[in-house]
Formats: sequence, C-alpha cells, structure tokens
Amino acid sequence: MVTNLQAYQDYLQKEKNYSPLTLRAYLDDILSFQTYLEDNHHKIPLEEIAYGQVRSWIVVLVESGIANKSINRKISSLKSYYRFLLKVKQIEFNPLAKHKSLKVPKKVQIPFSEKELNSVLEMGFMASDFESIRNKLIVELFYTTGIRRAELIHLKTTNVDRYNKTLKVLGKRNKERIIPLLNCTIDLIDLYYLRREELEIIQNDEVLILSKKGKILSETFVYRLINSYFSTVSEKVKKSPHVLRHTFATHLLNNGADLNSVKELLGHASLSSTQIYTHSSLSELQKVYKEAHPRNK
Repeated sequence: MVTNLQAYQDYLQKEKNYSPLTLRAYLDDILSFQTYLEDNHHKIPLEEIAYGQVRSWIVVLVESGIANKSINRKISSLKSYYRFLLKVKQIEFNPLAKHKSLKVPKKVQIPFSEKELNSVLEMGFMASDFESIRNKLIVELFYTTGIRRAELIHLKTTNVDRYNKTLKVLGKRNKERIIPLLNCTIDLIDLYYLRREELEIIQNDEVLILSKKGKILSETFVYRLINSYFSTVSEKVKKSPHVLRHTFATHLLNNGADLNSVKELLGHASLSSTQIYTHSSLSELQKVYKEAHPRNK
C-alpha cells in the first residue's frame, strides 16, 4: 500500500519536477515534524493534527536556537504537504491555512565592486594550464551570466551555442532559459576547450566544466574556489558564487538594465524575487540623483 508520504514524494518528483536535493529537503522537514509528534503527542498521525501541534513545534524550534528563516522553510514544507493531502482528499481542511510566517530581518547582500571583479579576473590567471583557464572561466561565467552554482556545475557542452553566442541553462524545476554570451566569454570557452582536450582521462564527456581528473565538479569545490580568489581582493564577509550572481544583477541594474530583463536573465519566476537586488543599487541611484538634480547645486 502506498503511503501518503510516498504519494507526495512521487507528486513532487514526477509532477512538480523538483530536484533530488529539494525533494530531500521537503521530506526531511516533514519527517522531522513526524518525529516531534511521535515524541510529544502520542504518535498522532500527520493527517490528524491541528494547528496547535504545529505551533508547539515552532516554539520548540525557536527555543532550540533555529533561525526564523529556517523555521519558515520547515513550515513551508509542511504547508505544501497539507495542500497535497487536501488535493487528494486525504484531509478535509489544511491545518496551516491561516499560518503566518515568522518575521525575518532583511539582510542586504553586498555585491563585489567592479574593481574587485577586475582584480580577480586579472590576477592568478596568467598561467595557461588547464586549471588556470578553467578557474577563470568559472569566475567569468558566474559574473557574465548570473547563473547559480548548481546550474554551472551541470552545464553540458551542448548548452553552448557559439554561432548565436548564447548559453542554455537548466534552472530550478527544470525550467530552461537562454542567456547571451559576451565575446570575451566565448573566447575563454574556446581556450578552455583546447586545454580540456589535453586531459588524460575525461569521465564525463558531456559535462562542460570538469575537474583535472575529467569528472564533474562538486558544489564544495566551486564554493571554495570562488571564496579563495575573492578573499585576496575583498574584505566582505561573504564571498560565494551566490554573491557573484548578486553582483551580476546589481551591476546590470547600476548600468541601466531594466528589472524585467534582469528577472529573465536570472530565471526568477516572479519580479519580487528580483527586486531584492534593487536595494544594492540604491546607493548608486542616490549618487546619480544627487549629482543630477538641480536643487542639489
């Protein structure tokens, strides 16, 4: 007999096209709540809970020091599960229908400056060996396309269209988008291909960016690579692939790109997701405003 959780897992995987990582996160959150019910509420089934049990779980999570953002993610997973149960008529009402998310302080991410980017792209890449060229290409792709870390890692050689100068990216929920490539990025890809052919073994031939052993890169490796390079030129607390994605969006907005275009390039489902990047552009906007407005003479 298929359990409700198994049916939900199939739903996320086959109908919603969630990635294995996202799927695991959703299920872990639900199982965590189930364990709480077993330990504190006489093993009450997930299908029979009321909002009171959820609220008491939230209290436990808060008292254990878990951040509100993480708690909201867990509750979001539960909400999704109960919406599914309602849809398949396993429950008559959603116990979280009126739940309001915990307040999360807004953190303004600080992007890298153009000077910091240029410093990284000009330093440490003088060598023309495979790893040096590959590392420069990784930085270049993050900064000129705004792709996510997982998207970069899973790029295929067939995703690069040299004729049209575009890159096809498979984003969240298997949504494809096409991103323009700059001439400098195309030139670097060409050089990378030359060095790639010199590898003794290529175990993942269809993958674009490879390790020196010819394998697909790990997320940890990519994070450490970006952190290592930018630690030499920046004192910012966070130095990650996501900050490069943030930098891509911010620099485009600072130089006149409209929000909708940036939304499409980033692969955001809604404009609200892109609007967080406008906060970083505010200082630039204030500078231009002060310099241009007649009343500020």
